[in-house]
Amino acid sequence: MALRIAEPDQAQAAAELRRYRERRDRIEAGLGAAASAQARDLPALFVRTGAEALAALAEDPSQPLLLDYAGVALYELGAVDAAADLFRAALRLDPELPHAAANLAAAEIRRGGSPLPLPAAVRARMPELERDGRRAAAAAGPESGLTLSLCMIVRDEEEMLPRCLGAARAAVDEIVVVDTGSRDRTVEIARSFGARVIEREWSGSFAEARNVSFDAASGDWLLYLDADEVLVGEDAPALRELTGRTWREAFYLVETHHTGELGDGTAVTHNALRLFRNRPEYRFEGRLHEQVAHRLPASQPERVEQSRVRLDHYGYLGAVRDRREKSRRNIELLRRQLAETEPTPFICFNLGSELAAAGDAEAARDQFEAAWRMLGSDPRRTELGYVPSLTVRLVKSLRVTGRRAEAAARAEEGLALFPDLTDLVFERAKLARAAGDPGGAAALLEDCLRRGDAPSRFSPTVGCGSYLALVELAALESEGRRPARAEELLRRCLAEHPGYLGAVLPLAEAMLHRGAEPAEVVATVEEGVAEITPSVHFMLATALYEGGAAEAAEPHYRAVVAAQPGNGSAQLALAEALLSQRRYAEAAASAVAVADDAPCAAAASRSELFSQLVAGELSSAATARARRRALPAAELALFEAWAAARGGTDFPPLDPSCAELLPTLLEALLRVEEFEAFETLLPALAATGVDPRDRHQQLAEIYLRRGFLESAADEWIAACEQHGADAAALDGLARVATVRGLDEDAALLSEQARELASSSEIACR
Repeated sequence: MALRIAEPDQAQAAAELRRYRERRDRIEAGLGAAASAQARDLPALFVRTGAEALAALAEDPSQPLLLDYAGVALYELGAVDAAADLFRAALRLDPELPHAAANLAAAEIRRGGSPLPLPAAVRARMPELERDGRRAAAAAGPESGLTLSLCMIVRDEEEMLPRCLGAARAAVDEIVVVDTGSRDRTVEIARSFGARVIEREWSGSFAEARNVSFDAASGDWLLYLDADEVLVGEDAPALRELTGRTWREAFYLVETHHTGELGDGTAVTHNALRLFRNRPEYRFEGRLHEQVAHRLPASQPERVEQSRVRLDHYGYLGAVRDRREKSRRNIELLRRQLAETEPTPFICFNLGSELAAAGDAEAARDQFEAAWRMLGSDPRRTELGYVPSLTVRLVKSLRVTGRRAEAAARAEEGLALFPDLTDLVFERAKLARAAGDPGGAAALLEDCLRRGDAPSRFSPTVGCGSYLALVELAALESEGRRPARAEELLRRCLAEHPGYLGAVLPLAEAMLHRGAEPAEVVATVEEGVAEITPSVHFMLATALYEGGAAEAAEPHYRAVVAAQPGNGSAQLALAEALLSQRRYAEAAASAVAVADDAPCAAAASRSELFSQLVAGELSSAATARARRRALPAAELALFEAWAAARGGTDFPPLDPSCAELLPTLLEALLRVEEFEAFETLLPALAATGVDPRDRHQQLAEIYLRRGFLESAADEWIAACEQHGADAAALDGLARVATVRGLDEDAALLSEQARELASSSEIACR
């Protein structure tokens, strides 16, 4: 398709918008004056108002609001059929136009002449007004042949770019890509899709780079996307259709930000201003989270429309963010912007959001609070698109940093501003649960389910009114010792929301807890989810492994590793599952497969060293790898001392920090029934300098968890004999008695433990 080169005249465009606004204001003033005018003055008033609207429509008939206003004037003058034509035309252009549908219904019901006595001069004007009204209604419609330019800025996007351009190519007439220094195949890929590529050095400002792409675009409309954003394929025709709506200046698209990990179903929706007229004055400002909305005609809200065209955004997926260190870069840019300009609520909101994504909850809270304070006196704050998100994030940050009373107060203030914001009710439920009020939390979660998810204009977290509330409610039921009800809620969640995978792990755990066979658990989950993704396999495997079914977990961990060879967590989990089956050589090999720079590399070395020591000799390659992977020196010394102890050497004094790792190693040995190795390692606990009473307590707890009741009792009895009875030892003996069915002994020991604890508390005072 040949492009018509658009050379917008900034002064002319501004003049057109100003003339429209002035006419609209005069028409609205005329209609408003009718409410207080004398009856004898109404006909002339409606004639003037109608003539003004029809004159504007003669120049541009595609203005829904003016069509509706002209219809109102003709309706009041008795020209009901012409008025109905105008109302239909207005609704044809804008089906959501306020009052137009009601006006049309009134016109279709009413027949006959005007209820107003019309003077002769007015009656003489009516044929002309009716003719002009019908002509305007017939001419009203979208314009054809307007062009759309896709504008992008990119750098090192060879992985994401093909999907983005492949989805958008059929919907646009031109692709303009500004590359800011790619070192991969990004430029080559862009050109393969027919893009015009402008290579420009990165200046540190996203706004500047975006404006370069806009200045180069020749279309009548501009659409801007990032490489990690994908137009929903079936919405391409709808996007193209928007370009004919010349009564608009810009459109919001519905963007879904996928969060967490790919395939786990968590997301946030957001109304994103991404499509607007190609006018020179519509340009961006800001280094990061750049904005153009403030450049649009604020006094003409009817010029901006919320469309139903959808985008998927994958840039917030955990794997993508981790790989590209987006948070670190974004925080740096926002801090630079703060240093260069006066702080604004929007900059503080964005900086807080990035800090929260990076895990710095307290710093994020401070930025959200700063933004909230600055907005406190702004009467228009509810009209700012980011304020609902700010409110929710402020409440959450206050909650997670322990300031629950302030979080509750902000949540109440937020609901007063945004009564339909379900996310705030969800946060209130979290606060109630944290405060030990399960009944209140459950009631609030039920309210979330009644409300449903908040409207997309609030940029809500998807699921607060559906699947997230169900999973949270199930957790409350589980904590309240109602496992059957918890499982029922989780099954409902999976049935109603098969794309959300957050229910998989707790559902599998609940089923295993009630004694379901692993095969039943796997079948239930795999039949219920929309897609069996690596995340599904990992969560199933985790539930099975923790439930004592390591053999059943193994194929699911292997499925994750096959799909994601670089997934160190899956490799390590597979190693642990193999270790639990006493397949030590395979376990060590799986641990070795973890990359040295993986976050779990040190943990993988622990598994490798453990497997080697249980199976035989500790290799120098394994110890060298452990050093390379930054395993703490004290831990490596422990493993080396264990290797020496296998040859009969006593344990030397060990670093006290090893006392944290040793119970885990000892319990693992009992789990795989390597009793000889357990006996060899046991003296290491004393070599760390652990208090003897604490040592007896730790060992007793390990024995009890693994089912060695007699050994557990022996340790607690030894603690009492050697160091005197204490509440912890007596309570432990009571638990042993309970498991053995000795209820009277258990009750007596529990009572003695309570008395000792009470007397100790009094002594401390």
